[in-house]
Amino acid sequence: MTNLRLGIIGMGNIGQHHASYLQAGQVPRVELVAASDVVTEKIERFRPLAIFSDGEALIRSGLVDAVVIATPHFQHTTLGIAALRQGLHVMVEKPVSAHKADAERLIAAHREHPRLVFAGMFQLRSEPRYLKLRQIIQGGDLGTIVRLNWIITDWFRTEAYYASGGWRATWRGEGGGVLLNQCLHNLDILTWLLGQPVRVRGFCQFGRFHDIEVEDNVTACLEYPGGATGVFVTSTGEAPGTNRLEIAGTRGRLVLENDRLVFTRNETDMLEFSQTAKLGFAKPETRVEEIPFANSPAPHAALMQNFADAILDGAPLIAPGVEGIHSVELANAMLYSSLLGQTIELPMDSAAFERRLQQLIAESKHKKKVAAVSNADFASSFRR
Repeated sequence: MTNLRLGIIGMGNIGQHHASYLQAGQVPRVELVAASDVVTEKIERFRPLAIFSDGEALIRSGLVDAVVIATPHFQHTTLGIAALRQGLHVMVEKPVSAHKADAERLIAAHREHPRLVFAGMFQLRSEPRYLKLRQIIQGGDLGTIVRLNWIITDWFRTEAYYASGGWRATWRGEGGGVLLNQCLHNLDILTWLLGQPVRVRGFCQFGRFHDIEVEDNVTACLEYPGGATGVFVTSTGEAPGTNRLEIAGTRGRLVLENDRLVFTRNETDMLEFSQTAKLGFAKPETRVEEIPFANSPAPHAALMQNFADAILDGAPLIAPGVEGIHSVELANAMLYSSLLGQTIELPMDSAAFERRLQQLIAESKHKKKVAAVSNADFASSFRR
C-alpha cells in the first residue's frame, strides 16, 4: 500500500472539517474516497465521493482501507468494532466511546486484530504548548507534582447550540454533557501529562444554565498516587469564561493561560528548603521564565498524518485509541460520583456506571427542542 484510501462516517461539523483539509491535500498519501451520513442533504454535496446513508455499508463496501468515525458518541463503539472486524484501520473521534464499558468492548475488539491501527483523534497532543508542559514534567524540572488546577469555563454555548441536533445534550444521544462533549480533549491531556487519579469526587449541575438534562457546570476534586491533588472546573454557561491550567511541583509552578506558558522556578526544591531553612517565614528564591511556543497550524491534519504514517510506515501513534479509555473513565467518574454523592475509586466499576446510565436514558422525560442553526464558529476552540 502506497496511499491510504479513507472514508469518513458522520458528516456533521467535525466530519466536514476532516473532509475539508483532506480534500485540500493537507495530508500526503491519504485519499478521501467515501463518506456517509444518515442526513441525505448533508451527504449529497460531497459527490463525487462514494456516498452512503449507512456507516456499516461504507465499512463493507471494499472501497476503503481505513475509516474516521465522527458520529454521535454511542455509535463509536459499534462502528469501530464493525470496521476492525472488516479488517479496516480505525480513527475514532472523541470520545472513543460514550462510557467506559463500551470503550472496553472496543479495545477488546482491537486486541483480536492487533495488526490494525486503532487511533484516537486527540489533536491537543500535537499542540506545542502541551508538548512543552509534558517535556518539563517528564524531564523532572518541576520536581514532584503536588497540585493541579484547570479552570476551563470558556466553552460558552447558547440554547441555539443545544437545539442544533436532537442527540445533543441528552443521555440517549451523548451519554453526558460538557464532560464528554467539550472537555474530553482536556481530560485526555490531564491523563497524558499526569496519569490517572486514584480518587475522584465530582459535583455536577444538570441543566443549570440551559434547557438540557445533562451536566453543563462541573467542579471535580482529584487525588493522585503519591498524594498530589487537583481541581477541575468546567462549564458551558459561564461568560466570558477562563482557561487557566496551573501545575505546581516541588521545584516550581507552571501556568498556561492567555497563550502564555510561564514557569516560576524554585532555586531550591521546596521540601528540601523547608527542612534546612533556619527562618520560619523564609521562601526559596525564584526566577520566572516564559516558555515560548508556536501554535500547531493544523492539529487535526497532524494527527491524521500520524495515523497514515502508522499504517503505511509503522510509525508510533501520537494518540493510540486504547489510551482513549482514560479520558472516558475520568469523565464518567466525575459524573457518577456526583450522581451517587460520594467519592469514586479508580479504576471505576464500568458495569455499574453503564447500568446507571441506562437508567438515566430509560427514565428521561426531557423534551428536546431542535432547530436549524448556523455552526459557522465551530473551529474556534480547537486549542483548548
